Amino acid sequence: MTDTTKDLPMALTLNVVTTSTRPGRKGPVIAEWFAGFAREHGGFEVVAVDLKEVGLPLFDEPEHPARQQYQHDHTKRWAALTDKADAFVFVLPEYNYNPPPSFFNAVDYLSREWNYKPVGFASYGGVSGGIRAVQAAKPLMTTVKAMPIPESLAVQTFTRYIGEKGFEPQEFHLSSSKAMLDELLKWAGALKSLRP
Repeated sequence: MTDTTKDLPMALTLNVVTTSTRPGRKGPVIAEWFAGFAREHGGFEVVAVDLKEVGLPLFDEPEHPARQQYQHDHTKRWAALTDKADAFVFVLPEYNYNPPPSFFNAVDYLSREWNYKPVGFASYGGVSGGIRAVQAAKPLMTTVKAMPIPESLAVQTFTRYIGEKGFEPQEFHLSSSKAMLDELLKWAGALKSLRP
């Protein structure tokens, strides 16, 4: 009997990361919907990650992240979660035209774990839909050798789309999300060969 499973490509892993950690946050509502939508898309094995549950304090590692000589358990857990992923979607609110401090802190904790992986954003906010936060986040991701893609989900005046059943997307949210996932899948497959 021949083993045909060895010829099947391994599933790519997508981490959907809720970045807001403050009380009263709405990020988990949007992240839960997006993770479900990504599972239905079928291109990825989807892992939901919540930075509030990860519980990173303000960056406290004594060694530079590029050395990967992590001293703290919280860093080791975060590094393992990140290292296993082939792609990321950050669910990102906008604070003063920027991502929340928890996003910057989480990215700064690591270095090589981000390398050669595509990044998408599901942003939310007022009139801008969080797009200014996304633009501020992209230079940081390129610095750690990740690839932010142009396609994204931007939820403007997001509270009008949150009801009793959670996030209630419109057609333009669905089409934007699908376009982002399609592109992430292409990039994730292409960039995987660049990683050790």
